[in-house]
Amino acid sequence: MSELIPPDAQPPRYIVVEGPIGVGKTSLARKLAMTFNVEMLLEQAEENPFLARFYQSPSQYALQTQLFFLFQRTEQVRALAQNELFSPVRVSDFLLQKDRLFAELNLDQDEFALYDNVYRHLAPQAPKPDLVIYLQAPSQVLLQRIQRRGLSHEKSISADYLNRLNEAYARFFHFYDEAPLLIVNAADIDPIHRDDDYAQLLRRALDIRSGRHYFNPRPLAD
Repeated sequence: MSELIPPDAQPPRYIVVEGPIGVGKTSLARKLAMTFNVEMLLEQAEENPFLARFYQSPSQYALQTQLFFLFQRTEQVRALAQNELFSPVRVSDFLLQKDRLFAELNLDQDEFALYDNVYRHLAPQAPKPDLVIYLQAPSQVLLQRIQRRGLSHEKSISADYLNRLNEAYARFFHFYDEAPLLIVNAADIDPIHRDDDYAQLLRRALDIRSGRHYFNPRPLAD
């Protein structure tokens, strides 16, 4: 493991990084996995053939997009559960519950009823995380980051959609109590490119064993 981790530290066995589009959850998950030298479980959004069409025409493609993600994520967490005993630490960039969060946000009443019926029949069960890191940032910051990374399927994402998504995440994590939770203000810090920011965040994460915690450090000057 990395020299950033104290020799006597006991890293969480299953770490999930979550947050809205553009907040940097996948980049942080990758960096954590490199630090711990462990396997990753990542969303495969680029494999969803409906996603780009959804961003262009949400009402027309929301159901197809959501059902594809539901089947994909269910298979991923089932594989994780089957292999749980054989890997000391894993890092993921999604909670299975986020699928329902997006479904409630994007589907109309009849579509959600169909989605819910499919979900109940699949009955997906994910292993409980030992730590969830929830990254937050204002919608305008998210939009700037999305535009900067320039992915073709994200070009149609609007500020209004990001506002609604941010609100949905805030509501979800306001009531979340299924695992230890670290809420991170990711607007002004850069744990991906600033080593000091990352080291602070990692130390904070390694100290958490239960409850709800916040990480809101003052950004370091360049």
